[in-house]
Amino acid sequence: MPVAPAAQQTIATYKNRPITLAILGSGAWGSALAHIAATNHHTVRLWSRSGSVSLANAVAGAEVILSAISMKGVLNLVTQLKALDIPETTVLMTATKGFDPETTLTPSVIFQQAFPHHAVTVLSGPNLSKEIEAGLPAATVIACANETAAEAVQHVFASDHFRTYTSTDPLGAELGGTLKNVVAIAVGVCEGLKLGSNARSALITRALPEVMRIGTHLGGQPETFLGLSGLGDMLATCTSALSRNYRVGYGLAQGKSLGQILEELGSTAEGVNTAYVLHDIAQREQLSAPISQQVYLLLKGDISAAEAVAALMERKLKAEDYQEVLQCD
Repeated sequence: MPVAPAAQQTIATYKNRPITLAILGSGAWGSALAHIAATNHHTVRLWSRSGSVSLANAVAGAEVILSAISMKGVLNLVTQLKALDIPETTVLMTATKGFDPETTLTPSVIFQQAFPHHAVTVLSGPNLSKEIEAGLPAATVIACANETAAEAVQHVFASDHFRTYTSTDPLGAELGGTLKNVVAIAVGVCEGLKLGSNARSALITRALPEVMRIGTHLGGQPETFLGLSGLGDMLATCTSALSRNYRVGYGLAQGKSLGQILEELGSTAEGVNTAYVLHDIAQREQLSAPISQQVYLLLKGDISAAEAVAALMERKLKAEDYQEVLQCD
């Protein structure tokens, strides 16, 4: 359902003045986004489940509510927010990358189903939180079917060090950021096994058609996966040791158990859950996902890192054809 005209007019004013922003999730990513917004002279309320401020107080009067919690908490958070009678003038945002294991839906779809009369936006891009906290330059995508809301939020976060672009494909932007986490695990394996730059480049290049094939089947636009929230995010996550998903793959290649790796990380690596849910989606939709399938088997402990690489290298020979992006591989 579209946003009511009166609410649309109010949302349009957000880009011209300081607003009140509630950020739900005080982890590294939520804190980095809070810092950017506060530097832009917006009033920021940072909420966490373990904090002393109630959710109701955190979101009261907020013109933008941004969720930066891990995927496992999204459904419960949405249920709590629904009980708070959020005004239709409030723009809802999600910066979470993943699939809900119960519904296999992405966060923005969950939010939009719960709040059909609200503008729901997605923030996604090559955004390693530690680099952003350090003030290093970065760019991101603010995606929303409602262009007015996307432009309003774009101005909230735009700064000299954080360039924001808009898109009208929130699902595609979200899927790009979600699917690349599985690829990052695969690249981490490649690096952990010291297979070299040639292998890493080949893996990332072959992963792009796989991500696009799955992403477009699930509703994203092809061009979105070639932008910041697709290829851009993949490159950042697959080439930096700051990436938690990359570190999962690297640790597995070194023979560590998944439990040990996650304990050492001390934070969520969304690619692990995504790999499991993506396996279910691929089976249900009969999608070819050879790289993701090997990551899934590796995470389950069914194969070793070396066996996963061997399985990919032994696939039947074929032509490289861009048209395969939208076809079965």
